[in-house]
Amino acid sequence: MAGHGAPSTEPVDCGDLRVAVVAASWHTEVMDGLLAGTRRALADHRVVDAEEVRVPGTFELPVVAAELAATHDAVITLGVVIRGGTPHFDYVCSAATDGLTRVGLDTGTPIGFGVLTCDTEQQALDRAGLAGSREDKGYEATAAALATARLLSGLRASGTTGRLSAREDVR
Repeated sequence: MAGHGAPSTEPVDCGDLRVAVVAASWHTEVMDGLLAGTRRALADHRVVDAEEVRVPGTFELPVVAAELAATHDAVITLGVVIRGGTPHFDYVCSAATDGLTRVGLDTGTPIGFGVLTCDTEQQALDRAGLAGSREDKGYEATAAALATARLLSGLRASGTTGRLSAREDVR
């Protein structure tokens, strides 16, 4: 299972951060689970007022994330792409991954990558954070983006430009 070996982290207070969530509209049951996991992570990290927007599909996530990254400290992106019988899966997955990576690097804003790229609907359900799911990728993507935003906030406030050792805590 992909979640094996994941780091154990405690939520940190991110109540002062401006956060946006961009969610695709396809695969309603899976998306509902991902959004619920994101909302749980936001609450655990004390983010009270996150902006939520919906886009038609996963392909549209990068352009909307780029717009929101200009005014937010972290952007969480949620989507689902399930392999079919055509190369469409490969194109959408590649475009979303490359586009969201570019948004994060170009803006310096952490992008939570909660995009499920699965061979089957069951794999997506297993990762959606629903009752009976093995993983909660909405929660994980949100927690990762918030931890990164908090880290960057600390680095920017302290003027740190060098490398940090793995043991340094910048919370």
